[in-house]
Amino acid sequence: MAATAIGTLSAFDTKGLTIASNDEVKKYPIVISTWDFGIAANKAAWEILSKGGKALDAVEQGVRVPEADLKNMTVGKGGYPDRDGHVTLDACIMDADGNCGAVAGMEKIGHPISVARLVMEKTPHVMLVGEGALQFALENGFQEENLLTPEGEKAWKEWLKEKKYKPVVNIENKTFAAERLPGNQYNHDTIGMLALDANGNISGACTTSGMAFKMHGRVGDSPIIGAGLYVDNEVGGATSTGVGEEVIRNVGSFLVVELMRQGYSPEDACKEAVMRIVKKKPAIAKEIQVGFLAINKKGEYGAYALQEGFSYAVCDSKQQDLLIKGKHYY
Repeated sequence: MAATAIGTLSAFDTKGLTIASNDEVKKYPIVISTWDFGIAANKAAWEILSKGGKALDAVEQGVRVPEADLKNMTVGKGGYPDRDGHVTLDACIMDADGNCGAVAGMEKIGHPISVARLVMEKTPHVMLVGEGALQFALENGFQEENLLTPEGEKAWKEWLKEKKYKPVVNIENKTFAAERLPGNQYNHDTIGMLALDANGNISGACTTSGMAFKMHGRVGDSPIIGAGLYVDNEVGGATSTGVGEEVIRNVGSFLVVELMRQGYSPEDACKEAVMRIVKKKPAIAKEIQVGFLAINKKGEYGAYALQEGFSYAVCDSKQQDLLIKGKHYY
């Protein structure tokens, strides 16, 4: 299935959310997100978008779904720990006005995306990390909880036998609602979500438990504005998934948005960002997965990845459970 924008059937849909202008039917509201588990996340976001709600509220509520899913070993409460047995979570959020907030390396709080939103709304800062992020969360009513699940602890103890760090390509889908194979060296990753609401405003969210068995204190691209997520309401938004170090080195999501500003389609912008990684680190690029997902102001979307296996979910007034296989280089 081609990764092209979905059209609408009439100038006005049954909920009055699609408006025709100059004979062009707008393709929003719409929400897109990374990986197969994005379908459930999108449905939660759609509950808000379909009622005329804001994109910012939609993306926060949407990504809270995989954050709470104990079967998801790469995001939130079910995430695998670092090499010392600590589950540390990262997240960021960005709205149509350019406001943004993030947390990184935060322990004991199951919904980092909601803490990130409060960082954006209640502080003069963009990012809080570690103990400071936890302190801020507790001061704002969040409750501590043990995030290391029995499954996560078992996988960690298996990993300790060999202590290998080699990333596993497309680990997001391999661990999602699937049987865990003891001894595998699981990697990460994330859910990135972008929404365009009925008013044509874009917001985005990104949340992860990070690379499994990482060094304590390691932070990837997910909470970094411009790397794991970037939104410019004049142009569009982008998010990333995969091995975050290579995304950070190329400021990947910002790059995708800037390419769309220059006239690239969402898919072509994502492809060019992937090719930057290939050109700079060809040997590494063959062994890892990185994917980008983007949407522009028209509601057109697209994605591109290094390896086969990257998928993304799309939800609009026509279909709420569309899953698309992203195009890839290798």
